[in-house]
Amino acid sequence: MDEWLTEYGVTLGVGGLILFMIFIVWDLARKSNAGKFGTFILFIALAMGILGFVIKVVITWLMERGGV
Repeated sequence: MDEWLTEYGVTLGVGGLILFMIFIVWDLARKSNAGKFGTFILFIALAMGILGFVIKVVITWLMERGGV
């Protein structure tokens, strides 16, 4: 039970934080008049962080299966 709660709690918690960060970046871009290109760059930076988390989850899953 503890392992399940830790595993899914972290995944759901980080997912919730990612959604919150999307809102923060959008609000920052809007309030700073970043324009289309500036907003695009902000979201690209956020996407790289999200991609890093997804890659970590995939690598962990593959290692637990014994595939790597």
